[in-house]
Amino acid sequence: MAVCTATDAAGAPADPQRLPVRVLCLGNELIADDGVGVAAAHRLVERLALDGTPVPVEPGFDPALTAWAFELPRVGRVEVVETALTGMYLLDAVVGASRLVVLDSVVSGAVEPGAVLELDESDLSGPRGGSPHYIGLLETLDLARALGMHVPGEVVVVAVEAGDFVTVGGRMTNAVEAALPVIVDRTMTLVTGEVVPSGAS
Repeated sequence: MAVCTATDAAGAPADPQRLPVRVLCLGNELIADDGVGVAAAHRLVERLALDGTPVPVEPGFDPALTAWAFELPRVGRVEVVETALTGMYLLDAVVGASRLVVLDSVVSGAVEPGAVLELDESDLSGPRGGSPHYIGLLETLDLARALGMHVPGEVVVVAVEAGDFVTVGGRMTNAVEAALPVIVDRTMTLVTGEVVPSGAS
């Protein structure tokens, strides 16, 4: 994809300040609470459309990824990428950004369903919870770094504790659906660096 490379058109190293902030929304809306990342992506796009200006998506994104792009005052380009893919299929989505915020569901058993957790890579490096995306995400980040691709130094995961991670064709549980405004507010704060009032979404 066009934004993946670590160099510009002249072959010089990419300027991280000119790279977009990217929000990677993982999940499968056909499996109950695993669809929360997809639902959050759609709400986040609505919010960004109000706060910023929609712009064309860079060419070259994998067709299996759904992407939107916006220009935000004081932030610059913000991209939202939605996908059900895992593993190395995420390579296009994790490189070529100044910061990466990942939205996903998890089954840790440590908190109640609907709880919103903010994690960094070190929090995910030990035993993983129930999300199949985490292993693929971490391995893909490691591979991209080993290949010398530009991987953001800051990777934050906004994880939502799922109540139902197995029902095919099931709707999101009430607790997880109720967490959507919190997820969007938390993500907007991470994207803009400004605290978003609770319930603003």
